[in-house]
Amino acid sequence: MPNVLIRDLDPAVHSVLSARAEARGQSLQQYLTGELTQLASRPTLSEMLAELEQRPPQHVPRAAILKAIRDGRRGR
Repeated sequence: MPNVLIRDLDPAVHSVLSARAEARGQSLQQYLTGELTQLASRPTLSEMLAELEQRPPQHVPRAAILKAIRDGRRGR
């Protein structure tokens, strides 16, 4: 399994991360592994936009758009 080494981390940042790990009953390594896994699972804006560009365009009827606008104004 690959390893990651972070150099020159601000001591205040390390302290906050260590405290968060301790609050969860985890080691710092376990905590950071979970956080990095979660971060990697979310696409970036550019990744999302690239994916959307690959999708075929979809037609939404004008009446449906107008209804959604009216419903939004009415708070439905």
